[in-house]
Amino acid sequence: MEVIIGIDPHKATHVACAIDRTEAELAQLRVRAGKRQLEQLLAWAPPGRRVWAVESAGGLGYLLSQQLVSAGERVVDVPATLSSRVRVLASGRSNKNDPNDARSVAIAALRAPNLTVVTGDDHAAVLRMLAKAHLDLGRAKNRDASRLHALVCELVPGGIRKELVVSQAEAILAAVPLTSMVVRQRVELAHELLDDIVRIDAHMKASRKRIATSVAASNTRLVDIYGVGPIWASVLIGYTGDPRRFATADNYAAYNGTAPVEFSSGGRVAHRLSRRGNRTLNHAIHMVAVTQIRHAGTEGRVYFDAKVAAKKTKREALRALKRRVSDRVYRQLLADARR
Repeated sequence: MEVIIGIDPHKATHVACAIDRTEAELAQLRVRAGKRQLEQLLAWAPPGRRVWAVESAGGLGYLLSQQLVSAGERVVDVPATLSSRVRVLASGRSNKNDPNDARSVAIAALRAPNLTVVTGDDHAAVLRMLAKAHLDLGRAKNRDASRLHALVCELVPGGIRKELVVSQAEAILAAVPLTSMVVRQRVELAHELLDDIVRIDAHMKASRKRIATSVAASNTRLVDIYGVGPIWASVLIGYTGDPRRFATADNYAAYNGTAPVEFSSGGRVAHRLSRRGNRTLNHAIHMVAVTQIRHAGTEGRVYFDAKVAAKKTKREALRALKRRVSDRVYRQLLADARR
């Protein structure tokens, strides 16, 4: 007998619900998140062929999913939107609570044939961690730079007119006359923000070196694509994972949001820009496309100019180029996986 075990993971506890192929509930268990969570779940699990369905296996359920995989269990990742849809559409026990959530996860895994199978971490997971950390540093620097620009505008007419340069900002602050307690406090806060930016710059420099080393260790040829440096290569590899889980380039484009979404009604077929998909991957592909457009003579710039010459708007030409880049990235990731 095949058993589907749905798990609703939380920080403090995990709730498991086992069902059979007819959706009949076999057992329920709540375990405390701790050192013995795997041992307790394996001792409780009904015998037979088991499939563990973990909601958000890349989020709160990450550690438990990896523990189950290491123990030789088959684990699938159930998106939270899918399990919530099952719960809402259920005609019976549809109340929002942990046992019902776990049962909804199990039913979703039973009825959805193409869920992602969770595998053990590999080098792609390392690149994903490094890429996320680097992007977080970039966001922190932009946030501090914006706050610094706002403070300097309150001290000097026009503020810092160009992109922030630490030495320029220090010179501007040094020239501000400390005429009042308010001005003195603003200058002090601005210096603190400058110190944060210098610290983040040092972290980003070290992060770039670490990412470049890890990308080189992956032996990928993704960096042969114009506009793909070590940073964007780490994002593309890390956030894609195993490219073989996408049957075609179209599936990959839908996943990263470069494929248009059909918007049809009453016999009228139309397509519009997709806001779905992995937005981090979409941003990486966007930056690669923009880099190609900025440099004359590149394959991407030639393709972009051809689209504009064919009466496409520049925005439409950019979207077409992004899809072309997505297909190229997909083919290269597959080639890397085969090697």
